[in-house]
Amino acid sequence: MSAKPTPLDRGYTAEFDTVTEKQWEEILTHFTDANIYQTWSYDAVRCGEKNLGHLVLRFDGQVVSVAQVRLVRIPGLGVGAAYLRWGPLWQGWNQQPEPSVFRSALRSLKNEYVCRRGLILRIFPLVYDDNSNFFSDILLQEGYSPVPEESRGRTLVMDISQPLDEVRKKFDQKWRNCLNKSERNNLEVIEGTDDRLFAEFIGLYHALLERKQFQEPNDINEFRMIQQSLTNEYKMRIFLCRENGFNSAGAICAAIGDTGVYIFGATNNEGMKNKGSYLLQWKAIQWMKESGCRYYNLNGINPEKNPGGYHFKAGLSGKNGRDVYYLGRFDCYSNALTAKLALSADALLPSMKKILGKIAAPR
Repeated sequence: MSAKPTPLDRGYTAEFDTVTEKQWEEILTHFTDANIYQTWSYDAVRCGEKNLGHLVLRFDGQVVSVAQVRLVRIPGLGVGAAYLRWGPLWQGWNQQPEPSVFRSALRSLKNEYVCRRGLILRIFPLVYDDNSNFFSDILLQEGYSPVPEESRGRTLVMDISQPLDEVRKKFDQKWRNCLNKSERNNLEVIEGTDDRLFAEFIGLYHALLERKQFQEPNDINEFRMIQQSLTNEYKMRIFLCRENGFNSAGAICAAIGDTGVYIFGATNNEGMKNKGSYLLQWKAIQWMKESGCRYYNLNGINPEKNPGGYHFKAGLSGKNGRDVYYLGRFDCYSNALTAKLALSADALLPSMKKILGKIAAPR
């Protein structure tokens, strides 16, 4: 039997699955912590629109938090899960963050997906570990448990709110030297959002994976479909560096809310020589500032497994950045049976993903 829902504090009301795609995209504009992983297109492409869930939390009638989850179920087993990445969104523009909003959003999600629907709820909140235990305490108090024996993830977050010349001064000296060199190399930078540029980037990206003998960490063709679906306001921006008419480096970034995100980067042997990736990052920061971003999340570092990528990002971050760990992923479940299933979620969710891959195949 599922646990009973916990009443929300006075003034809060929760709605589920009452918004259209157009309404959802408009709502995102009200949150500084909005991000590409909470766009309708991101999860609709990955798992199909019928497998999306949407929370709208109000306080005294005003929207104060939202969350988009991906719903999955294994046919024949009666096992299901709701997965939330980089949410709930709860920080409004020009407002002081209110922890009670975060708490009420967590409670609403648990009430709906765990208590009423009997699902395992796994969330990856966009919260960094500041050693205060503040947010982790709220999660624990609301019935969420850290996923055991799992790396929390580490990233660099840059402050780009200062004037551009101040941002540039705080790059690592060697990194800035490479940027200066790239600017003397008469490189051509092409940037935009159209599919042709995305296709050109994919060629660079696959060449990079082959050169480094990396497995593809994300399905870039899936991101290409997401790009085609996103509204113009939320489209990723593709940056390509050309020398003598040939692509030598590329980057793809997103700028939603107050934080830009580095999605993909690639360079070939020519790009290693002409330092095109340095120039593209500088162009990307300029675009993010023009888009209203105050921060730049370099979206993951791993000094042990990818020392080259770490060195590049650390030099870019320089004195502008913070080396932070995410709080990590948390599970919420209603009883001992689903708790046991949650403990094996790492084996369970990939199976769901394979099923969803068929559901979300291009039509």
